[in-house]
Amino acid sequence: MNLDLFDGLPDVEMREEPLGPGAMVLRGSARLEETALVSAIEDVARAAPFRHMITPGGFRMSVAMTNCGPLGWVSDKTGYRYAAIDPVSGLPWPMMPESFLKLAVGAAANAGFPGYTPDACLINRYEPGAKLSLHQDRDEQDYGKPIVSVSLGLPAVFLFGGLKRSDKLVRVQLVHGDVVVWGGPARLRYHGVQPLKEGHHPLIGGYRINLTFRKAG
Repeated sequence: MNLDLFDGLPDVEMREEPLGPGAMVLRGSARLEETALVSAIEDVARAAPFRHMITPGGFRMSVAMTNCGPLGWVSDKTGYRYAAIDPVSGLPWPMMPESFLKLAVGAAANAGFPGYTPDACLINRYEPGAKLSLHQDRDEQDYGKPIVSVSLGLPAVFLFGGLKRSDKLVRVQLVHGDVVVWGGPARLRYHGVQPLKEGHHPLIGGYRINLTFRKAG
């Protein structure tokens, strides 16, 4: 990792924290681009507003979300899938901002996955009490590419399990600027997020924003 990028920035702590073969937390690696990332999120949300999607079972998801890039993840009573068109607006999803793509590609490379080209970015907005149930990411066509997950705003507890739902969970405290990458032998590990606690972040406010990059098509 090129730590020279962080010379003269003592408030940015950058370190690697392995979570097992193919999985790693890159602590603080999104901090340098936080202003550009937040501005880009606002631009995407103006074009494709956050919404609470409905699960195939008819339940309202506690996490509000939107998408950018050629493909977006959607959920409704017919199932989970990726689509090129936002079902709310009837328009293509907003283009993936350059700051997003740069961060995702760089994080994947630093975690041992060079040549990453995500075509979908799920933008999840957690308010206090929102959570993400334990699951595997199986809606993508190619499991050979990693998942890159960026945390902004309020801290959260990331649950990282094994290849079976019953496997032991590791609880990982994630704070603003942390990036988790998992792929290869870790690509189908179960994961989730515990209910978010109340708080205030000076840049994001009372929310956690999560950017999840995937190669879906």
